[in-house]
Amino acid sequence: MMNKLANLNPNLFSRAVEQVPTRNGYGNGLLELGEKNKNVVVLTGDLAESTRVLSFWKKYPDRFVECGVAEQNMAGIAAGLALNGKIPFISSYAVFSPGRSWDQVRVSICLNKANVKIAGAHAGISVGPDGATHQALEDIAIMRVLPHMKIIIPCDYEETKKATLVAASLGGPVYFRFAREKTPIITTPKTPFVFGRAEIFRKGKDISIIACGPLVYQSLIAAEELSGQGIDCEVINNHTIKPLDEKTLLASARKTKAVVTVEEHQIMAGAGSAICELFAKKFPVPVEMIGMQDSYGESGTPTELLEKYGMSVKTIKTTAKKVLIRK
Repeated sequence: MMNKLANLNPNLFSRAVEQVPTRNGYGNGLLELGEKNKNVVVLTGDLAESTRVLSFWKKYPDRFVECGVAEQNMAGIAAGLALNGKIPFISSYAVFSPGRSWDQVRVSICLNKANVKIAGAHAGISVGPDGATHQALEDIAIMRVLPHMKIIIPCDYEETKKATLVAASLGGPVYFRFAREKTPIITTPKTPFVFGRAEIFRKGKDISIIACGPLVYQSLIAAEELSGQGIDCEVINNHTIKPLDEKTLLASARKTKAVVTVEEHQIMAGAGSAICELFAKKFPVPVEMIGMQDSYGESGTPTELLEKYGMSVKTIKTTAKKVLIRK
């Protein structure tokens, strides 16, 4: 059903599809921003290489702050820089920022509507061997509850680069998260990316699969396999979690009357919950949620963990059939 796919990588379903860590898009996006805007500054908590900001440090050392293992202090410094006209990007693992700096994000950044961009790397279960302590599965929940916070979860390298560029142009605090593992490049440099607008990556009429982050890829694979069984899925890349694109999501749900949400996060209070809140108010519809089911992760390969904790192509297909029965 290739004709159902819009503006995507033509090698999407090929074994030759290129795989690149989404965090690389963040690092390359910052280099481009550094050249365009002298107010852009970058901070990290002793994770310059892992978060891919090392190249920015080397090229623009006067606009880089190594804060050490002190994420709370880093958030405070960023707030001060933002309130003095700079555009600071905080770069750390999501379990540390916003995980350990939530109070400073809440008070120093969000309360003041400070123009700080918070990049949470190594998010989700696919962090893999680092284990439960380093697998951020609660960050969307704690960030979307904060007033003035905007949230972006890009699906691949190209979209992460675009999200980085767009974040600098948005006023006020922005949180965006990305993974550690190499993931397939779904989109192209020409694929549309508009903050606040969900993109329909595959048109369908039977089920709406609303996904975010690298699991958009698994959702597309699942939809393609389900099409061979006569089940026509619409796949939506819901990269902006706050604010939601209510118009696109509601239009899809009204058409299919069955929804599956997919995220690499706890199912409670995450992207799926935000979508369910929308449908509960404006269009009640059967929904099944794929994500972490009230559990911590463990060490393992990304593939093993996605399979064990129910975020694989197999689970998406099974869940789609389950919600179809509820229509």
